[in-house]
Amino acid sequence: MPPKLRGKWALGITPRHFTWILKDKLAICERPGGYGDNHRRVRRQEEIIWIRENGFNYAISIIQAPHNLHNYEELNLPYRHRPFQGDDRNRWLKAFYTELDDLLKHGNKVLVHGEELGDRLVGIMGGYIRWAGLVDDTTKAIEVTERLTGRQLDPWARDVIMVAAQLHESS
Repeated sequence: MPPKLRGKWALGITPRHFTWILKDKLAICERPGGYGDNHRRVRRQEEIIWIRENGFNYAISIIQAPHNLHNYEELNLPYRHRPFQGDDRNRWLKAFYTELDDLLKHGNKVLVHGEELGDRLVGIMGGYIRWAGLVDDTTKAIEVTERLTGRQLDPWARDVIMVAAQLHESS
């Protein structure tokens, strides 16, 4: 059982690089607690508490390894582990977007994280914006994604957004 926190710590701390994709519905961030040499167990706990206390119904990890997923259980935050499958990217994207769309349509508030807030995660989310038809034009979907995240997308991320509409049409 996690320790009982008091005062401002009871609310946790905002995860690093927390970014709304759909305000109050879908957000992304760096892996709670950080990654690599920057990973801190206490920070991970505080960030998961913040996610839970801010009404997120699910955390979805797209990281390959299942490390630290037990912390979601310990802190009573439902999670899903959907490791990114690069060898069959389009099939993974289609399944991921379908599941994410279902969660959102049922009123869930969802946080998706990778190791870092990089082009992979951002491209996948930009692809969702396009796949779900929230933005009808691929070029505009790229622009919206870049504006939301404050970063210019690499060719891989742009390609994900470009194929996303085709994936939805083939459903």
